[in-house]
Amino acid sequence: MTTRVETLEFQAEARQLLRLMVHSIYSDKDVFLRELISNASDALDKLRLASLTDQQLRVDTSDLHIDLEVDREARTLTVRDNGIGMSRTDVVSLIGTIARSGTAELLRSLSEARAAGDTTASADLIGQFGVGFYATFMVADRVSLVTRRAGEQTGTRWESSGEGSYTIEDVADAPRGTAVTVHLKAEDAEDRLFDYTDDRKIREIVKKYSDFIAWPIRMAVERPAPIVDADATDDADEADATAEAGESGAATATTVEIETLNSRKALWARPRDEVDQAEYNELYRHLSHDWSDPLEVVQMKGEGTFEYEALLFIPSRAPLDLYTRDARRGVQLYVKRVFIMDDCEALLPNYLRFVKGVVDARDLSLNISREILQQDRRIQQVRRRLVRKVLATLKNLLDNDTEKYRTFWAEFGAAVKEGLLDAAEDSEAILEIVSAASTHDPEQPTTLRAYVDRMKEGQSEIYYVTGDSRATLENSPHMEAFAARGYEVLILTDPVDEVWVERVGRFADKPLQSIAKGQVDLDTDEERKDAEGEREQQRKDFAPLLAWLGERLRDEVKEVRLSSRLTTSPACVVGDSFDMTPALERMYRSMGQPVPHAKRILELNPTHPLVVGLRRAHEQDAAAAALTETTDLLYDLALLAEGGDLRDPSRFTRLLAGRLASAL
Repeated sequence: MTTRVETLEFQAEARQLLRLMVHSIYSDKDVFLRELISNASDALDKLRLASLTDQQLRVDTSDLHIDLEVDREARTLTVRDNGIGMSRTDVVSLIGTIARSGTAELLRSLSEARAAGDTTASADLIGQFGVGFYATFMVADRVSLVTRRAGEQTGTRWESSGEGSYTIEDVADAPRGTAVTVHLKAEDAEDRLFDYTDDRKIREIVKKYSDFIAWPIRMAVERPAPIVDADATDDADEADATAEAGESGAATATTVEIETLNSRKALWARPRDEVDQAEYNELYRHLSHDWSDPLEVVQMKGEGTFEYEALLFIPSRAPLDLYTRDARRGVQLYVKRVFIMDDCEALLPNYLRFVKGVVDARDLSLNISREILQQDRRIQQVRRRLVRKVLATLKNLLDNDTEKYRTFWAEFGAAVKEGLLDAAEDSEAILEIVSAASTHDPEQPTTLRAYVDRMKEGQSEIYYVTGDSRATLENSPHMEAFAARGYEVLILTDPVDEVWVERVGRFADKPLQSIAKGQVDLDTDEERKDAEGEREQQRKDFAPLLAWLGERLRDEVKEVRLSSRLTTSPACVVGDSFDMTPALERMYRSMGQPVPHAKRILELNPTHPLVVGLRRAHEQDAAAAALTETTDLLYDLALLAEGGDLRDPSRFTRLLAGRLASAL
C-alpha cells in the first residue's frame, strides 16, 4: 500500500491561535492534560453510542478506557483511548482548522487579554471556544497523533511543532482510537512548566480535573516488590538483610502495576452533602468547556413511573455564542449511566439554552433519536420539571442572594425574556424574575413585583419606555410629565423588550403601558376639573394651526394634537395605543418580514415659546416660507429627541444652519 505523506499549512486563524498558545497566554499549563483526557472521554462516549445505534459497526466495547503512558527518557506523555477515532478527513478538519463561528472575535479577545496581562480571562476564552487541543503546544516542542476511526482499516498519523504547518500520513497498523503523544519541553519553574512525566504530578492533575469521568483512566506505575525470603527465620534477619542491601547501594526490586487514577463516580447520583463544590465545578467545566465556576448548581431526582436524575449548572457568564444560530444548547442525556446524546435540545426550551448539565434516565431506549425525543411524553414531563426547578432556583436567588441574581440577569436576562414569546406556559414564572432598569434608582434594576409594590396611590398601569439606551430614554420628551409627577417608568433597552411587553400585556392584573403610545393624562379628577377651561381655550386657539400642520405633514403623521405629556420640550412623536413601534418595525424588516409603516402622531406643547410663536406666525401669514421651514425643523427635532431617523438629514442640516446664522 502506498503511504500518502503530506505537509499542510494550518488555517490562518489556527496559526494565530498556535502562536498565542506557544507563548503561554495563561499560567496554568496543567490544563493541557485535562483537555486531552476530556477529548478521549468524548471519543469513548461516541463509540459506545455508535455501537448501540449502528448495526454495521461491529466493535468490542467491553474494555473502553484511557491510558496514560510515560517515557521519562524520551520525555514524552501519551494519552491513548480506544474510542471512535478519526479518519484522515476528520484530522484535517478538526485539527488543521478551527471551523467555529466567532473565531476572529476569540483571537481579538485573547490578544487583548494577553496585552493586559489578564491570564484568567484568556483561559476562560479558550475554554469557551473548545480549542483545548492546542493547549498541548504550551508544554510541547512537538505533538504527534495516531488515530484510526472505528470501521475503517487505515489509520492516520499527524505531527506538528506548532510552527504553522503539520505533516499527515496514512498508517497501516494503527489500533482503533486515538493516541496523542506530547514531546515535552524541559522543566521551567519560573514559567510554571512542570515535569509531566512525574507520576505524582499526573495523579494530581487527574484528581483535580478528571476524577468524575466515567471511563477508567489507567497508568502503569512502579511499586517496590515485596521481599520474599524462604530461608529467613525471623523478622530481625529480614530487616538486617534489607539494611545491608541499602548500605551496599543495591537496587530495590520493583514491580509494575496498572492503576486506575480516577474514582469514576457519577456526581449526579451522589447526595448533595457528599460532594464538594470543587467536584461540581470540575464536572461543569468538563460539560461546558467553560473555565469559570458555575453560578449555581441545580440537582433533582424524579421518581415514580419514570425515574431520572438530573444535575444542572447555571453559568456565571454568557458564552460568546449565546445569540448565534449555531450555538450549542441543551444538556447531555444518559440512560442508565450510558451516554446517549450531547446537547439534547428536547430537555430544555431555547430560552434556557445556557443551562448545562446531565440528565440520566432509567427507562429510555438506548438508540432513541432526537426526533423521537421531541415527541416522547416522558421526556416532555422531565422537561417541564426541569424548567420549573430552574426557574424556582432563579427566584430563590432573587429572594435570597441578590448579588448572584444580578450577575445572572446581567448575563442571561435577554435570553430568559425570549421565553415570554415562545413559552406561554412559563410566562408567569418568568415575569416573577424579570429585572429592568427604572427611574426609581439610577444604579440598581427593579423587578416587576417591586415596581407594583411601589406604585403611587391611584396608579393603575405599569409605565415603561423602550429604546436603544438608558441615556436616550431618560432624556426623552415622553418622560417629562412622568418625571414631573414622580411616576416610576421602566427603561427597557434589550431588543426583545420591544416584543414581549406587547405580547404579555399585563402583570399582577396591571396593564403594561408604553409612555410613548396613546394619550397621557396624569391629572387627578380635581386638577382635570380646574384645568378644563384653560384646555378648552387652548384647543380653540390652536385649532387652525393643528389643522394646517396635519395637512402639511399628512405624508408623515396621522394626526397633530396638543400634548399633556410635555413640560419642557416643544414637541414629540407618539404612536397610537396599538401601533407597532418604529424599533419593532425595523426589527421585523431586518429579519425579512415586510410590515406596513405605521404613521405616528405629532404632539405639541401649547406652553412652549416655539409652539406659541409658531401659532402667531401662522395667524399672521400661513403661506410664509419661514413657517414651512420651522414646521419641518420642529418635526425633525421631535424625531431626533426620541432617537429616531431624520427624513432628510441634509435638508435638516441646511435649514438649521440657516436659522442659526440668522440669529447671530
